[in-house]
Amino acid sequence: MTHQFPHRLPVDPPVLMEIQFCSWLSQAAPGDVLEYHRGFLAVDRMPFGNPMAPEAREELVSVSARAMLLAEQGLVHLVQRRLGPDRFSYLAIARPHPGGTPIPFATLMTEEAA
Repeated sequence: MTHQFPHRLPVDPPVLMEIQFCSWLSQAAPGDVLEYHRGFLAVDRMPFGNPMAPEAREELVSVSARAMLLAEQGLVHLVQRRLGPDRFSYLAIARPHPGGTPIPFATLMTEEAA
């Protein structure tokens, strides 16, 4: 007797919210890693990209913009790891905090930083 198991597709993590990203970074130690998206970010941000609710796509756009801004400020490294054709894991790696002190959460969420 043979058993057939249904083929399972990899399940993507839920869309990370911008507030969750900033909360993680405010508490992260240098070298801590957070996956903030899995897919193809340039395409998934567009309305014709990976199917998702409009609210989820809006949050993805906000998270990716915030991640880029914080990288430009020298607070995180952004890297991607290829998972397969047109599929990547987008990672934020915490950098040492300026002065070795934790980054205040409010600083990460300010409109000037957006």
